[in-house]
Amino acid sequence: MATKRAIFEEVGAKVAEAPKGGGIDARGKGARRGIRAWLIAIFMLVVVMIAVGGLTRLTDSGLSITEWKPVTGALPPMNEADWAAEFAKYQASPQFQLMNSQMDLAAFKGIYWWEWSHRQLGRLIGLVWAVGFAGFWLAKQIPVGWSARLFGIGALIGVQGFLGWWMVASGLQGAMISVASYRLATHLGMAFVILGLVAWYALLLGRSEADLLVARRAREGKLFRMSTGLMHFAFLQVVLGALVAGIDAGRAFPTWPDMNGQFFPADAFYLPDGGAVWHAFFENPGLVQFIHRMSGYLLVSFGVVVWMRARKSSHATTRTAFHLVLLMLAAQMTLGIFTALTAAQVHMAITHQVGAVLLWVLILRARHLAGYPVAGSIKEGTA
Repeated sequence: MATKRAIFEEVGAKVAEAPKGGGIDARGKGARRGIRAWLIAIFMLVVVMIAVGGLTRLTDSGLSITEWKPVTGALPPMNEADWAAEFAKYQASPQFQLMNSQMDLAAFKGIYWWEWSHRQLGRLIGLVWAVGFAGFWLAKQIPVGWSARLFGIGALIGVQGFLGWWMVASGLQGAMISVASYRLATHLGMAFVILGLVAWYALLLGRSEADLLVARRAREGKLFRMSTGLMHFAFLQVVLGALVAGIDAGRAFPTWPDMNGQFFPADAFYLPDGGAVWHAFFENPGLVQFIHRMSGYLLVSFGVVVWMRARKSSHATTRTAFHLVLLMLAAQMTLGIFTALTAAQVHMAITHQVGAVLLWVLILRARHLAGYPVAGSIKEGTA
């Protein structure tokens, strides 16, 4: 059948094909929904890992296992002889000799199980990642452009395992009775990096590429940049909180808004063993807690500024997301105050740590909606 030609088309000219739509959707979409479910599972495991890690620190259980055995260490002591051998290793540690010399085997088992559970969760997270990644990769179900991102999550999980042992090793030397605070902060910081990336990828996979492309055109640039700054500030506050936990600084000043009757703690730069002044920023309980408190006030203040900007957003979902961030900022500051007033009582302290996780995720979600707004409807009242 002859091809129809336009009236003024020259004879012999090639007929241009009409552009085809759906180019983005034609790309390899992979199992976006399945991968998102897998990432959410990893996310939940990491949240539990952070909580168990916090309890391990609060109960001084982290140094109960003095060896790093990534594979064989998955099996706990199976009989009394095994328990006696593990206890003997702990008895040779500085923490036992300087702090827990009266501890018996029954008490040792209590702290051992906390640390073993913490490490076991780490192994489980690594296993869930490896099985999931291998399955999606072999089935060729990973969306185009996502292989490196998902592999990167696994690489960071591996690095986190090494950082965990690097942290524990610092508490098994010399006269140490706990891990080095800066190593604890590095370890917790990496956990939040992993958590943040997993959450961000899950948010992206929750919408189609075409939807994200359209949404990105409506990006609220200034709000996105401000929420990025808020995200970084919140991360800094998490790291500072880890420094507080690392030297039990939260138990040294159980008063608020003052610090044992003073705005700035006395002897803030004092170190019992001398040392350079800059060491006080990591080792002096008063100075470390003061910095954490001041940073918290600034974080909340900046959060209010970002929220005021978000109120002007034309997207209801974005405004709601930042309302939740502001509410959680207020709740987290309140939890921090009560954690100080109770001298870091275990339940209060771990609630404060879990609150940091929730705040972190809410900030990430608000930032995502600032960058990829969800278009509302005036008719449905969602604009």
